[in-house]
Amino acid sequence: MGVGIAYVAAAAGFDTEMVEVDSDRLAAALTTLDSRFADAVARGRSTDADAAAARTRIRGLASLDAVGEAPAVLVEAVPERLELKREVLAAAERKRPELLGSNTSSISIGELAGGLDAPERFIGLHFFNPVWAMPLLEVVVGPATAAETRASAVALAGTLGKDPIVVRDMPGFATSRLGVALGLEAIRMVDDGVASPADIDKAMMLGYRHPMGPLELTDLVGLDVRLDIARTLQAAYGVRFAPPLLLERMVADGRLGRKTGQGFYTWVDGKKA
Repeated sequence: MGVGIAYVAAAAGFDTEMVEVDSDRLAAALTTLDSRFADAVARGRSTDADAAAARTRIRGLASLDAVGEAPAVLVEAVPERLELKREVLAAAERKRPELLGSNTSSISIGELAGGLDAPERFIGLHFFNPVWAMPLLEVVVGPATAAETRASAVALAGTLGKDPIVVRDMPGFATSRLGVALGLEAIRMVDDGVASPADIDKAMMLGYRHPMGPLELTDLVGLDVRLDIARTLQAAYGVRFAPPLLLERMVADGRLGRKTGQGFYTWVDGKKA
């Protein structure tokens, strides 16, 4: 998600610093960005000059300490684990950003703001994968979020070319509650032998006009991420969000979707085989 956020930020004209503490992952992220900008040119969505200019606006950094002081916007996009996010957000706040956002898809903004000195400047900025293609930005207003912060986040969405919705701070917000419910039921259907993953996905694409089926989307998001979100929602809403055993087994086996090459589908070089 951080790669996608960096892409749209640079394309919108922001000087962008992308932090990844793992050197191999940072190199892979920068390679992905090169590929994305080249693809935008090939598809006629950008000129060579604009893509090259946007790419030069992105710097890869190995530590949050290296980020410049007082950035206009700082967005946290680490995995869906409360304590990890709190730790990163506390460090991010010390950079004194004008707007501090979390890309969380399920964790309460109020809970994440618990360790912040200025929770009024903190808000949820839930982007959707792939960020460069998906127009929606879910703006999640926490209990301490100031009206000015909400207005700035909505304006930021427009600058990034996104269409925002504004939601109240509830676990799973609007989109994850609906999307995860569908995804978990699709996984149960695979486990029950109702149909193949491809046919379940086709049913939703052709029958309900979804652009992507729930199982392919689970592969794209990452089965481990889906599992973390399901557990968060189960804690908030009970058994209806209990993760299927199949999902737990696949994550335990390292079958995490596109990023590992195997999930409900087989992936080669980031593309479904």
